Amino acid sequence: MSIFTPKLTVHLTTTHKQKVGTLAYKDRKIYFEYDREFLKTGIELSPYKLPLKSGVMRCDDDTFEGLWGVFNDSLPDGWGRLLMDRHLMRLGVHAQDLTPLDRLSYIGNYGMGSLSYEPCHEVENPSVDIIVLDHLAQHSQEILEGSSEELIDELLRLNGSSAGARPKAMIQLSEDKKEIIHGSQPLREGYRHWMVKFASSMDNREIGAIEYVYSLMAQAAGLEMPKTALLKGKKGSYFACERFDRLGDRRVHVHSVAGLVHSDFRFPCLDYDDLLSLSLHLTKNIQEQEKVFRLACFNLFAHNRDDHAKNFSFLMDEGGEWRFSPIYDVTFSSGPGGEHSTMILGEGKNPTQKQLLALAKKHRLKNGATICDEVYETVTQWSKFATETGVSPKMREFIQLRIRSLWL
Repeated sequence: MSIFTPKLTVHLTTTHKQKVGTLAYKDRKIYFEYDREFLKTGIELSPYKLPLKSGVMRCDDDTFEGLWGVFNDSLPDGWGRLLMDRHLMRLGVHAQDLTPLDRLSYIGNYGMGSLSYEPCHEVENPSVDIIVLDHLAQHSQEILEGSSEELIDELLRLNGSSAGARPKAMIQLSEDKKEIIHGSQPLREGYRHWMVKFASSMDNREIGAIEYVYSLMAQAAGLEMPKTALLKGKKGSYFACERFDRLGDRRVHVHSVAGLVHSDFRFPCLDYDDLLSLSLHLTKNIQEQEKVFRLACFNLFAHNRDDHAKNFSFLMDEGGEWRFSPIYDVTFSSGPGGEHSTMILGEGKNPTQKQLLALAKKHRLKNGATICDEVYETVTQWSKFATETGVSPKMREFIQLRIRSLWL
């Protein structure tokens, strides 16, 4: 079976659907041209790597297999890519034969953010509506282990285009958090769009509870965090958060830092110094820059070292204004080789408050020391938050010992 996709039409869907332009694949190169009507809007979807201008452009950057970062943000990696490859393999399509445009055609209208792609290869609609988290968690583990292919299509549709290695599902959650249905349908009254995570084969069984504790700490430390919940099944607990790329059924344009500047998130190559500069340049707002600095403080004191370029994003509204997104994927993690994926003024292995304060001074953040103190005081209450959430004494102490060494 061949699914070669030589051209794709890209649409932006926020308050209404409008054509952005056309992607084309020829001679192993990817080309793009903005639609004439979209050029009149003045909206910069990706100002640094795909600026708004007329004419055909070619992507000569191989960071994302020759695809511009703004479109690569629509593609899954890790778990989602595994599901897509397994699904296509059953149809006789080999992963090595796929182009980035082929993969985008399978995302179609179901990706994260506001971009959609036509023509699309639809995965069949789910055969059931009600979601049982324990069943999804079990089948996710079996697929990761290669012992089962059951529910691959259903999990693929549920995954949307979410990134990361851990299995995820896009769901609709009732306001009382008692009912869960498929997310790939018009929003049902009394429900909201959420994402739920499951453990990977390498994760501790309490990973859901730990990430939930981190979300509570982050909120208490003044960071903008989506609504979160710890959803409990009969066999486990699962971390869930409300999607910030959806406002009701309206889609929001999201662009990761990796996609914005074509930074390969698989390798440590970013510094919070870069992030603060990028934030001010993109948003023109010192308060948005302070949000990035507050997150840097939290990631240091709370030992979240998986802080790579795809774990930072910006949101764009209908008028083309940018702001730093709510935070996500913040939890206890060791990072590559035990270091931060994003350095603090060149220090990745053992950054301290000294680097944080120097960073604040360099960027003239008058509230830098106050922000640092506020975050520090909150993170020192890890044990209290963890106890109230029901994290086991053994895991509480394990994390306590590791993050205490980072405190003042």
